[in-house]
Amino acid sequence: MQKKFVITAFIAAILVAIPILNSQEATAGRHLFILSGQSNMQGHHPDEAFTPAVEKALGKENVIVIQDALGGQPIQRWWKDWTAPDGSKPAKTGDLYDRLMSKVNPLIKGKKIASVTFIWMQGERDAKMEWGDVYEASLRGLYSQLSKDLGRDDVNFVNGRLSDFDLANKKYPEWTKIREIQVKVADSNPHFSWVDTDDLNDGKNRKGKEIKNDLHYSAEGYKTLGKRFAESALKLIEARKE
Repeated sequence: MQKKFVITAFIAAILVAIPILNSQEATAGRHLFILSGQSNMQGHHPDEAFTPAVEKALGKENVIVIQDALGGQPIQRWWKDWTAPDGSKPAKTGDLYDRLMSKVNPLIKGKKIASVTFIWMQGERDAKMEWGDVYEASLRGLYSQLSKDLGRDDVNFVNGRLSDFDLANKKYPEWTKIREIQVKVADSNPHFSWVDTDDLNDGKNRKGKEIKNDLHYSAEGYKTLGKRFAESALKLIEARKE
């Protein structure tokens, strides 16, 4: 009889604990990672390194990773209030942002979100088009646009800095200007950071071709990029707790 009582009490304790654990998990919420940009984000495959790293650190069940990118696109395809240096405004702005959010919103609906980290890898097209004079405002505007749409004032921001592909500004006249803006913006806020990519564009690309100081990154370079994105994102999330 005593043995039966002990077992019954043990089972009852477990049943009581289950709702508590579920409640704690719900209270903690999920960590949302939004990755976007142009070709070098498109070449990045989250499942190779980024997603495994954040899942290992935070728990697979606590992570939501969404990536949507398209090569060769200027930031105006994301920031809706973009205006050219000459004051003109294109007919189409923000359409890729809307595409991105059409993937984000269904996956977070009804879920408690513990943190949001926006990871951006873009700027090549703006450097080529010589739109550097409005790039800082565009970058900050895009961040504010996302924060407002998500209803948050605590979004972390990781920016992949352009590589050393054209430091002489021969093919892309404002390459170094965009690089400098990316670092300036990242250094302006303790919840922002930037990732170095200067060593990622040598080696063999995804097609097996040997590349040297290329516009795009090597196969291993993209994996390293994912690891660096994850490391920077996790540091920002941890800093919010302090």
